[in-house]
Amino acid sequence: MPVYISENPSGTLIAKLTGEIDHHTARWLRMDIDTAIQDRSPEKLLLDFSGVSFMDSSGVGLVMGRYRNMSERGGKVALVNMPEYIEKVMSLAGMDRLLGGK
Repeated sequence: MPVYISENPSGTLIAKLTGEIDHHTARWLRMDIDTAIQDRSPEKLLLDFSGVSFMDSSGVGLVMGRYRNMSERGGKVALVNMPEYIEKVMSLAGMDRLLGGK
């Protein structure tokens, strides 16, 4: 599962996720995103779910870990472009404050 990482002029790190997020792929995503956070020290991490076709609970863990990582650095995380079922999963996991980039 590739992740496309870019940075916009305001210093927001954008991770566009594609394919399936499960226990096999979440490990690689964590490493790629954490490396980009370490290298670029962004103020905000935007996780774009527009290309995700499947996600299990590993996706919730992926988001929670990146949230913790960014919080420790004084940064924020926003989740955008989530399919409806992913939005429900995140809401049930209590991650409402991250939904829609708020």
